[in-house]
Amino acid sequence: MSYFDAASAAPLHPVARQALMASLDEGWADPARLYKEGRRARLLLDAAREAAAEAVGCRPDELVFTPSGTAAVHTGIAGALAGRRRTGHHLIVSAVEHSSVLHAAEVHRDGGGTVTEVAVDRSGAVRPSEFAGALRPDTALACLQSANHEVGTLQPVAEAAGACRAAGVPLLVDAAQSLGWGPVEGGWSLLAASAHKWGGPSGVGLLAVRKGVRFAPQGPRDERESGRVPGFENLPAIVAAAASLRAVRAEAAQEAARLRELTDRIRARVPELVPDAEVVGDPERRLPGVVTFSCLYVDGETVLHELDRAGFSVSSGSSCTSSTLTPSHVLRAMGVLSEGNVRVSLPPGTEERDVERFLDVLPGVVAGVREKLGAPVSRTATVAGERDEALVVDALGRRCPIPVIELAKVIGDVPVGGLVRVLADDEAARLDIPAWCEMRGQEYVGEQPADRGAAYVVRRLS
Repeated sequence: MSYFDAASAAPLHPVARQALMASLDEGWADPARLYKEGRRARLLLDAAREAAAEAVGCRPDELVFTPSGTAAVHTGIAGALAGRRRTGHHLIVSAVEHSSVLHAAEVHRDGGGTVTEVAVDRSGAVRPSEFAGALRPDTALACLQSANHEVGTLQPVAEAAGACRAAGVPLLVDAAQSLGWGPVEGGWSLLAASAHKWGGPSGVGLLAVRKGVRFAPQGPRDERESGRVPGFENLPAIVAAAASLRAVRAEAAQEAARLRELTDRIRARVPELVPDAEVVGDPERRLPGVVTFSCLYVDGETVLHELDRAGFSVSSGSSCTSSTLTPSHVLRAMGVLSEGNVRVSLPPGTEERDVERFLDVLPGVVAGVREKLGAPVSRTATVAGERDEALVVDALGRRCPIPVIELAKVIGDVPVGGLVRVLADDEAARLDIPAWCEMRGQEYVGEQPADRGAAYVVRRLS
């Protein structure tokens, strides 16, 4: 079985396993106590904090450990907003932030605050000028991920941090996906990350808050973790997380070059091997091990199941997955195809032969799913002319990718210049029909109201 979903959770690093087992024997006592066992536990905790702070690029007393990366994000956002409540209640986030950031923003909005979502370009990156333009006198906090979790695109954190610093606004960076590859550049103010993303154990996150940042921890407090994270520290997991972070950093440069070559190979060959496939995300400014692509006329959940049967564990941002019936907010913000989306995220140590086998298997999997769904075979335009009335395709009540498949089946039945009107009530159609038009060289005229759902109008150009 080839595990290609490291962006969700990386396999436990051997160093993390060794450190975890050792600290179960040595670090079980309360590090707040003064007796021998407590002092030993405190030494382990202090050493882990120093190692993690060195990797982050902050002082040890600026870093605390949390029960997860999500908890680190929520604690950081809530504390920074509360600490700067006299400045205002305006929060800035990018449209492609991790759901933990967007959920915190939703809570802030529900509590009376204001939120600006900065749009991204088709590669998934914010434009520094637009991020800077969102800053206001009442902005309390800005948030920007270091790298996107779905498509791997790196964000211009240094430029955003410079703009925030000039405006006197703290910047919180979600570095969950990138911290294992290196420190985050730029003058950020707060940083959150999660150990299971770099090969540490699950259940450990970290939050760094620079000195001078106004921060007011929310909720009940105790004496642990500088009063920012209550509760007994999971010391064995913390020690393992810090040890594995140091270990992966030592291997990062060599492993990044190797994985980048493998993902470059996937990026280049998928469009050659699979017709009507779109590789998304920035081709250069991206994480070394992540590559994402989408395939027309494909049920994303079925593709994942078929790849699993073939021995590959991958994930998807498609709307056609068991956990959601709406398109990924990242793909939607980028304006790219969401149907048949596959994210391949290679863990360190991935072998070339496994990638080659994946490329051998993928075309047959996609072709098989398309055949089951009755996807069309590409046709050449043979008729020219105009047609006053649009051909109507009723895809109401049918989920992706069926509305696009039905559109593709009939586009050749109208003359060049003629219209097809697709009726659909699946939210994915709003994204996937325009994306299909761009990929297939047709004109997306626009969306019109309908009794149910919406009507998506397409003009045949070829």
